[in-house]
Amino acid sequence: MDHAQQPDTAPAPSLPNTITLDTPIQRGTTAIAEITLRKPNAGELRGLSLQRLHSADTDELLKLLPRISQPSLTPHECAQLDPADLSEAGGIVISFLLKKSIRDAVLQST
Repeated sequence: MDHAQQPDTAPAPSLPNTITLDTPIQRGTTAIAEITLRKPNAGELRGLSLQRLHSADTDELLKLLPRISQPSLTPHECAQLDPADLSEAGGIVISFLLKKSIRDAVLQST
């Protein structure tokens, strides 16, 4: 019997989009220790510079994060992020801006 070969259906590696914060955000009596970022759509990028986002510009990140964070962070809470946490968020945002083929190639080379 001749069996048709199944295509390789292993999922491509993906970047995690959840950040465990080094410094939790205090919201009233609740400490937010983890945030998840979702890929923005074009409308959520309105008023932002893609070039500056590709450079992980702090001002641009602080404008975008309230739009794409879960739980939804306020601009003030984003401004209070630990620099290491902001840097990690910047890396995730940059990965969102790459074409899937480029992102997958980068991930497979690491």
